[in-house]
Order: sequence, then structure tokens, then C-alpha cells
Amino acid sequence: MKRFLAITLAVIYIGIGNSYAWGKFGHDIIVEIAKRHLTEEAKANIAKYMPYDITTESSWMDYHRHDKGIAYTTSWHVYNVDENHEYDMNPRLHKGDAILAMKVSDFNLKKYRELSDSAVVMNLRFVLHFTGDIHCPTHSYVPGPRCFWPCELNGKKLKSFHSLYDYITDDLYKGMSAAEAAAKLDNCNKGERKRICKGDFHEWAHEIGEMNAVIYKWNPHNTKVLNPNTVELSRDLVDRQVRNAGYRLAHLLNKYFDK
Repeated sequence: MKRFLAITLAVIYIGIGNSYAWGKFGHDIIVEIAKRHLTEEAKANIAKYMPYDITTESSWMDYHRHDKGIAYTTSWHVYNVDENHEYDMNPRLHKGDAILAMKVSDFNLKKYRELSDSAVVMNLRFVLHFTGDIHCPTHSYVPGPRCFWPCELNGKKLKSFHSLYDYITDDLYKGMSAAEAAAKLDNCNKGERKRICKGDFHEWAHEIGEMNAVIYKWNPHNTKVLNPNTVELSRDLVDRQVRNAGYRLAHLLNKYFDK
């Protein structure tokens, strides 16, 4: 009988509001980018557990975050960085965060053959989704006020500044399918992809947090009327973060399943 290798986590569920990094479309693009770089061996092994298009699982963790038995994962979609952009687990220590989610899936999937089939599927859902979440500009929390203040962009009222980046991919890649957007963003050579994927989760968090900090230069905390050029200003950042998330997802899936 297969053993379920898991980290025992003492976590308390505390809701954080509707924080759906990238929305379904953005998460789909990330998985589509990853699929372009999976080895044949990895594809075959993943298909034993998910014998269908894995893009359909990209947002499973958002839609089922309140399900009985996994409601504690609601707080796992975000994480904190300090004033130096270093990963800081302390503000969310009793709840867990997106970096912890990555560590859980990494711990389990390194020995996926020893897991039950259902455990492999759940941990695959973790890595498929949370790899995208850690790259979203408003999911790496910086010191200071939370990013959930209501605001307005070009006359349109937004529920929160946070929600702008949850769905910004819908605006930036309008008219494209997820596969088409992935093909457009997949513009790095092998050496560049290797550099992007180098390092551990803490190093990724530092780089991501440093990159994401620019959004608060365009719109400081509690800016009620946002810079009218916010979406266009964000294009390069979003392109890089979505692309890097796709490369890193492929890197992780190949590490686990290319054997």
C-alpha cells in the first residue's frame, strides 16, 4: 500500500477575501507555457494521474478553497516579503502562505511514487496553482497597509487594488486564447530559462517581491484614483511574471515526474 508523505501542519483557517491571483485566464496561460517545456517522460507520468489536459486544473485551488477538509488552504494563496523583499513567514505563521504551499507540494511530489493516487492529484493541484500565485503582483504582500483598498481606474470602480492584478491578464491578452498568449510570452532561450529557474523558493520570492514592488510606485498605498496608465505600465511586469511562472512550473514538474 502506498504511503502518503505529508507535512503535518497546524494551521487555522482565516478568510482573506476574494484574492484570486491572475484569474482563471492568467493561470491557464501559465500552465500552457509550462506544457511547452515538459519532457515526454514527465507528460506521460503526469497523465497517469491526470489523463486529460492539465490546464483544466489551473484554478482548481481557487474554486475549491472553501471545501470541507481543505479550507485551511484559503490563506495559502499569498505571502509576505519584508522591506528588503526577503520572504517573511512571520506575519502568516499561524495560517500558512503560498511559499509553504510550494514547500508542501515539493516535499510530497519528490517521492510521488510513494503517494496514493489521490494524494498525487492534490499535490499536483497545489503546484499547478500556487506556482502562479506566488508571481502575482498583489500576492507578495509588502510591509504597510494591505492592498484591498477600493479604488477607481479610468472611471471604473474596482472592488480593490488587489483585484486589478487578479484579472489584469484579461485586459493585456484580450482576444487571445491561453495557448496563443503562452506562445507570445514564451520568448526565452534555454539558457535564459535555466537562469530564471535557478534557486529555491525563498530566492524566487525575493526576486518576485523585488519586481512587484514597482506597482506601489505607480499607485502608492490607498491611492483612490489610480494612474490612468496603470494597465499599460504593468504590461512588462505581468509579461515577465506570467512567463517566469510558466517556466518555473515546467521546471518543477520535470523535476518530479521526469523519472
